[in-house]
Amino acid sequence: MTTLSIIPQNKEATRFARFLTVGAVGTVLDFSILTLLKLAGLPTLFANSISFTAGLLNNFTWNRLWTFGDSAKVDWRRQLAQFTLVSLVGLALNNLIVLSLEGLFGAMLGSSQWAYLPAKVIATGMVVFWNYFANRMWTFKNN
Repeated sequence: MTTLSIIPQNKEATRFARFLTVGAVGTVLDFSILTLLKLAGLPTLFANSISFTAGLLNNFTWNRLWTFGDSAKVDWRRQLAQFTLVSLVGLALNNLIVLSLEGLFGAMLGSSQWAYLPAKVIATGMVVFWNYFANRMWTFKNN
């Protein structure tokens, strides 16, 4: 392998690592807001949608500025619209997985009070791949 063939792979690995870092911050924000809203008595679907949206705004900002830094030259409104569309598909997948698994974990744990948390962990782990590749290939494709 030549040095030239390694550079793009390393650059992509760096992007993915940055994407995961931004996502980790967004996930902490998402989980924190979700937990607070659930403790306040909101239904899971509504609470999860609000917390996911807060994470989306955080992630768009930092991915645009840091993960895909060259994207600052592109119209941010177009990118936000694309990022939002990708994220809405991610939200639908996330909600589907959380709602599907919450009952299962509730039965396994003997209580449904905290069953949304392991469901959310699994959903987040699955949806991260959709979000990265869809945004990389569409929203931030020229970087």
